[in-house]
Amino acid sequence: MTPAEKPPYWRLSSFYFFYFAFIGAYNSYFGLYLQSLEFSALMIGIVISMMQIMRIFAPYLWGSLADRWGRRTPLIRLSVAMGFLCFMPLFFIERFAPMLAVIAVLALFWSAALPLAESLTLEHLRTQPERYGRIRLWGSLGFIVVVATVGGLLDHSPTVAVLWSCGLLLACTAVAALFMPETQVSHMVQPAAPLLPLLKRPEVVCVLAACFFMSVAHGPLYVFYSIHLVDHGYSKTVVGLLWALGVVAEIVVFIYMPQILRRWSLRGLFLFSFAAAGLRFLLIAWGVESLSLVLFAQVLHGATFGVCHATAMSALSRWFGPRHQGRVQGLYGSVSFGAGGLIGSLISSWLWQPIGASWVYSFAALAGVCGLLLIFIGLPKDCADKP
Repeated sequence: MTPAEKPPYWRLSSFYFFYFAFIGAYNSYFGLYLQSLEFSALMIGIVISMMQIMRIFAPYLWGSLADRWGRRTPLIRLSVAMGFLCFMPLFFIERFAPMLAVIAVLALFWSAALPLAESLTLEHLRTQPERYGRIRLWGSLGFIVVVATVGGLLDHSPTVAVLWSCGLLLACTAVAALFMPETQVSHMVQPAAPLLPLLKRPEVVCVLAACFFMSVAHGPLYVFYSIHLVDHGYSKTVVGLLWALGVVAEIVVFIYMPQILRRWSLRGLFLFSFAAAGLRFLLIAWGVESLSLVLFAQVLHGATFGVCHATAMSALSRWFGPRHQGRVQGLYGSVSFGAGGLIGSLISSWLWQPIGASWVYSFAALAGVCGLLLIFIGLPKDCADKP
């Protein structure tokens, strides 16, 4: 790769860093903030799941606009800036209905940013998609820094510090988006093959369906994991460090993903990831009293998220061309993080109080096993190089 062809590593990495730093603060601690407002478990689940609801349809719409326009960065900048502006009213809201409305509008814009950034990054890495993990790992680093810092902060500060942290990180993300560069291919006007026939291929359907179940499995993790640990006597500092440990494992995966992808098949990596999910959520369900089991379960995040997501990115990059990437990334986000995350969040919120945390996380393990069976039965062994 010549110097002119090298991807703008730091300008892409900085966006991932601040984007996932915000996700770390929001996913890990916003539920605790809502709990401090005396929201019920169901109300907390509904508010948190609003992000997933918007991710069902909004990313595909934004991605379609980007594919037709041939530009990513203006839409990324718009979505993040509007997300920051929509977040500000939360400092003055303490009731459920207006909270839900504000989060809904915020999520409508925010849900556009990551799929567009992913497609932009993959365009920059068109000839070397295995380098994706080296850029994406900075998002994981941002997540780690924030969950560890905010967790310690909350042990000595009121929970409104969650809002200040999220607002600051949204502002930083908006600034980072200003420096994201377009690619030459983004400006090329060229006809693209119809997308629907490509989406109907068995390997595409299988991977999207399996990723849906992986996100279902992670639903109760993102909504209730911090609450689950605090309820069992873990301090907020320890909670933050446990979140950080999971993302450290994710970073290790991203660093070594180029070698892993050269050595192992897509099918084998997916099978490993979903098997790890079944084990991980059973450990969270029934081993929460044991710090050693909780630590091991968090290390498995490298497999349940890191391996699964990086493998899915590699597959989508191989199977679809640049003129499809905006819509494909939007669809992937809609099916997995959107629909899957929503179902996981709502079911866990509905069941949390009636049946308890252990059975909710057992349900998450079952979702992981469903994804495992889908990959085992439906993903061909020779799927890697299909056009």
